Amino acid sequence: MKRTLRVLAVMTAAALLVCCALGGCTSSGSESQPSAPSSIVETATEPANAKVGIIQFMPHSSLDNCCEGIKQALEEARIDYDLEVGSTASAVDDCQSYAARMAEAGDYDAIIAIATPAATAAYSAVRSASKDTPVIFCAVSDPVAAKLVESVEKPVNNCTGTSDSFDIVSQVKIVKATQPELSKLGVLYTTTEPNSISQLKALKEECDKADIELVEQGINEAADLPAAAASLIPQVDAITNLTDNNVVDNMATVLEQAKAAKIPVYGSEIEQVKKGCLAAASIDYVALGRETGELAVKVIGGQSAAETPVLVISESTPVFNSDVAAELSISVPEEYKDAELVTTSAE
Repeated sequence: MKRTLRVLAVMTAAALLVCCALGGCTSSGSESQPSAPSSIVETATEPANAKVGIIQFMPHSSLDNCCEGIKQALEEARIDYDLEVGSTASAVDDCQSYAARMAEAGDYDAIIAIATPAATAAYSAVRSASKDTPVIFCAVSDPVAAKLVESVEKPVNNCTGTSDSFDIVSQVKIVKATQPELSKLGVLYTTTEPNSISQLKALKEECDKADIELVEQGINEAADLPAAAASLIPQVDAITNLTDNNVVDNMATVLEQAKAAKIPVYGSEIEQVKKGCLAAASIDYVALGRETGELAVKVIGGQSAAETPVLVISESTPVFNSDVAAELSISVPEEYKDAELVTTSAE
């Protein structure tokens, strides 16, 4: 899938220097000289005739929202972009192919990669091609574990971006408040996704604190999900999601089986709740995408990716699906009476 937008970029970057002195005017750069009476007015320097490649791991609601936010930021900065989206059938291979082509082309001022598999593909492709194209990632939960950066404070590599730090503490609180008698919570995850592995560890820690037994079920690929869900559901009182791309993309399979068993599924963001999950501590992925796009604009404008800290977004908003709550005869807890309420979407 490819969508290409060409936006004519006609930008000017000028510094207007008005230096008033007894004998005339002098030009001195970006800092005023204390020894001479002068005033300096500068206009912002914007990327001129820039082009960005965007690689989205696969089409699903969370990543679509990230992409929408990125496009908003780039369009506002009048930057051209090429968008490639991996097919759900071969997302990893697709992203590697897109990344290799963009890296070899050498005419991209930056590559923005949405989700961990896309980011690792882009970073590896740029390194293999011996190019200096910066990679800006979006929605990578653990960029250190994915070996994209040395640390979130100082990436070191020519790679930085935004991290969607899933608010697991708030998620477990929602589960416990909604189902006080719950004893076993299930989770499905992809064993090869670094972000899922790190989130799983954090989830286990929070469940232990809440006296909840976490029942884990790993999958190697999306095709494993129906059987994995069928195995997990009879063992648990509810299921919670991580930001696992394979699970999120195939949410309908999990929801169908859970509905038949009459147990709730807790999503990891609002779009999953709209599709039939009961509740979530949700991050705003459109806003995350905008932050990513704005970061890319700064890097294109000359800011060093290697020196730019990763922006970690963890603030969440509670959201409940009133239709699902009614179907399961579950009341929204009093402490979440002001939470955002949604209904199940027609799709």
